Amino acid sequence: MSGVRTRLHLLASRVHKWLAIIIGIQLLLWFASGTLMSVLPIERVRGEHLVDRSPATLPADTVLPDPARLARAAGAPVQSLTHRMLLGRPVVEIVTARGTRLFDAATGAPLAPPGAAEAERIVRSAWRGEGRPAAKIDRIETESTEYRGPLPAWQVELADKDATRVFVAADTGKITAVRTSTWRLYDFFWGLHIMDWKNHENFNTPWLLAFAIGGLVFWLGGAILLYMRWPIRRRARRKLAESSS
Repeated sequence: MSGVRTRLHLLASRVHKWLAIIIGIQLLLWFASGTLMSVLPIERVRGEHLVDRSPATLPADTVLPDPARLARAAGAPVQSLTHRMLLGRPVVEIVTARGTRLFDAATGAPLAPPGAAEAERIVRSAWRGEGRPAAKIDRIETESTEYRGPLPAWQVELADKDATRVFVAADTGKITAVRTSTWRLYDFFWGLHIMDWKNHENFNTPWLLAFAIGGLVFWLGGAILLYMRWPIRRRARRKLAESSS
């Protein structure tokens, strides 16, 4: 019986030692990333101090067009219809199976999708940061680690100290994302935290599962060692050995 106990003790010690080294590194990353993400205000991460994304209210005297006429103009069954402001102008946003279209809220006439110049004006009107930084505008068609919102979209890159990038949906003119140096730092540690080092969004990576199972085995090995090394048990075994001798 003592031989089995000895082998179990050695096995638990070796497993516990190697898991402590391997899992300890990831535990350090978990604690470090969790601490940083807890310290950074989420409003600052989202860039709310730089870009105002709150929707402007329609003027009280706005005369809205007949919804039935708008539905006919949409050319497809309407899934949703929203009245809002766009660059100081009341518009109607209509979503159908064919996509999203904008209409003038006063006349019901269809509007062209916002172009690069309109996208810059939208960002400028929402800007809360200092000064008037230069802007570089690109049209993006594919997702990236930094942006996974509606496509296509306009990327308005501002030359401010936060390296701010504002994304504007090309069909609606809505600001869909704000990315800053703070967000990029947060996103980097978020990827470390969930162990998705490429896309920073998958909670079910094999690595995360493996380290979670490894953590359970690490705890089990430690529990076995604690049980076998508990001072009361060691004293009891010593007394039993002395009495038998």
